[in-house]
Amino acid sequence: MLGLLTSHYASAQDIETLIMPGPVIKAHADLESECSSCHKRFDKRGQRQLCMDCHEEVAIDINEEAGFHGRRAEVQTDQCSSCHTEHVGRDALVVILDESTFDHRFTDFELLGSHKDADCKDCHQPDLKHREAPSACVDCHEEDEPHQDRMGTDCVNCHKPTEWLETKFDHSTTDYPLLGKHLEAACLDCHEDRTFPDPPTECFDCHAEDDAHDGRSGNQCGNCHNPSDWHDSSFDHSRDTDFDLLGRHAELTCGDCHSENPFEDEMDQSCVSCHLEDDAHDQHRGAQCDTCHSSSVAWDEPVFDHDRDTEYRLLGGHKVVACNDCHVEPVFDVALNTTCDSCHLDDDAHNGSLGAQCENCHTEVNWQDPVFFDHDLSPFPLLGAHNDVAECTECHETQEFRDTESACVSCHLEDDPHRGHFEDRCNDCHNPVGWDKWLFDHDLQTEFPLTGAHVGVACDECHRSSLAKMKLTNGSCGDCHRADDVHDGEFGADCGRCHAADSFAEVRAIQ
Repeated sequence: MLGLLTSHYASAQDIETLIMPGPVIKAHADLESECSSCHKRFDKRGQRQLCMDCHEEVAIDINEEAGFHGRRAEVQTDQCSSCHTEHVGRDALVVILDESTFDHRFTDFELLGSHKDADCKDCHQPDLKHREAPSACVDCHEEDEPHQDRMGTDCVNCHKPTEWLETKFDHSTTDYPLLGKHLEAACLDCHEDRTFPDPPTECFDCHAEDDAHDGRSGNQCGNCHNPSDWHDSSFDHSRDTDFDLLGRHAELTCGDCHSENPFEDEMDQSCVSCHLEDDAHDQHRGAQCDTCHSSSVAWDEPVFDHDRDTEYRLLGGHKVVACNDCHVEPVFDVALNTTCDSCHLDDDAHNGSLGAQCENCHTEVNWQDPVFFDHDLSPFPLLGAHNDVAECTECHETQEFRDTESACVSCHLEDDPHRGHFEDRCNDCHNPVGWDKWLFDHDLQTEFPLTGAHVGVACDECHRSSLAKMKLTNGSCGDCHRADDVHDGEFGADCGRCHAADSFAEVRAIQ
């Protein structure tokens, strides 16, 4: 039985050899007699794994998604034979590579910058596989390296392929981090020979020619200066001296106060030692300038607190008055009168008629607005439309208010429609709420109650002459209706015996 099976297997091998489509390439020639090395009987998909078993480097690339095969998605599923055709002869090329169209992005070395312009043969040697091309910078650029091996071989730590001279080295990883203006310096400004030895790190080593002190202050520039700005001194005048630089003093340069040798100066710290010519008080105030002034604010903005330091608080408009507007004489030598008229007598529009107690009506906020006078506390309270009068001058022709007349006709004579018939007692009928809102009650305020048709009669229908003349009548019908008497006076003047006030035409029984 065993012999039969062996014979059968050998026959099968002979059959596979007989149906082989053609010779394999030279590299696979030693496997040609063993079809099972590359083929699985009745399992075409298994051929891919057999290829991976031999081509271990390609298998690793595919598993790690690296290299050309690992970065192409289709390689993960396609059979190797879809690209690498076999049995086409010993000298056949089963690796199809068109260098002119090959996309280098599908490799572990993407071509960037100047590398895009390189020929394939510049990096790939004809006797080596493409994957065996060197990838380290020094493999190709050793002769271009200007640092004489002092910077190591990891060129990418500083350089990039897009522009060889455009570096990205992080100087903070060294013992000398670059700060301030040093960040703007080019490498060759300090490392002239490109070998990057340990350069000097003292300021004076590079900036001796920039020393404005000509060496008087020594070589320890960092005591006062910093790399952010050479003119921005880090010397702390408040910390390192007994004279704090505050306000405008902080804006001065050293040379504004100090001589050529600032560390040997013994300076007078009084204000007048520097500002004697600025003394607007002509030394009337002495040398204690800091009583009123401060270096923290402008010289012409005193810090003297008039409210706190005197018995006269400055309110309203007084706050913006300059000191010498009131203090014409030396401030501490002459005491000022604090009454309003001591300064504002010429401004009194009332000519003294209201006395000197200006604060009864006016405030220091503004001499004219607001005015606190309460007219309702005067003999003439403002009621109704009088309260809507915008300006005092509408009633008061002068600022001597007490001379103003209070009778209605003194202002409203031209508005009187009664032509003086009712004398000057306008308030008997009218009120300040509205001229046309009169409330005269003829029944209660006269001896002639209005009844019947008299109720709707207008005032001037009866009052055709002055009120004084009207009072002389006895209130009989004939006084007004004599012209209407159809009896020509035959029945006397007592018309009410026959007629009623509701209608003249109504005749009632004689009483």
